[in-house]
Amino acid sequence: MTIASKFAATAVALFLATGASAENPMVGGAPMFETKNIVENAVNSADHTTLVAAVKAAGLVETLQSDGPFTVFAPVNAAFDALPAGTVDTLLKPENKDMLVKVLTAHVVAGDWSAAEIARQARASSDGFYHFNAVSGDALSAQAKGNNVYIYDENGNAGRITIADVDQSNGVIHVVNSVLVPK
Repeated sequence: MTIASKFAATAVALFLATGASAENPMVGGAPMFETKNIVENAVNSADHTTLVAAVKAAGLVETLQSDGPFTVFAPVNAAFDALPAGTVDTLLKPENKDMLVKVLTAHVVAGDWSAAEIARQARASSDGFYHFNAVSGDALSAQAKGNNVYIYDENGNAGRITIADVDQSNGVIHVVNSVLVPK
């Protein structure tokens, strides 16, 4: 056994003995727990109050608390603030619930997709983009640029993943800096 393999074996044994594991990043000043579902974690993030209010108004709380798994591209409050004036208020009106559901579900993908896997798929494709569909049926594309992963909506607008791989009991959240708008 080489010195390097002995060191690796010792490191693995120490890791297992201490029960250490990679912790989720903090989001919006709050810890995110792998044992909680998407909604249970999101409500604690100061950066996602608009998203949480929208999820409640759209009646999607129960869905996002279900088993999943889901991959959610979660826009921060500043992303919603960057939309044209009055957009969020209009979407939150009860008569616009269907439109709100479509916008929100354009941020959700079936499955548990790590940012590394999304980037790998994009790099492996002939055009440099990984093409997939949100649960809304809308097309999304991912592109890896250096260490960054961008998610594009159908209009060509990109949201950069600013915090990746926030594991949940029913999937994963990737915080994005833009709202993905379906056509």
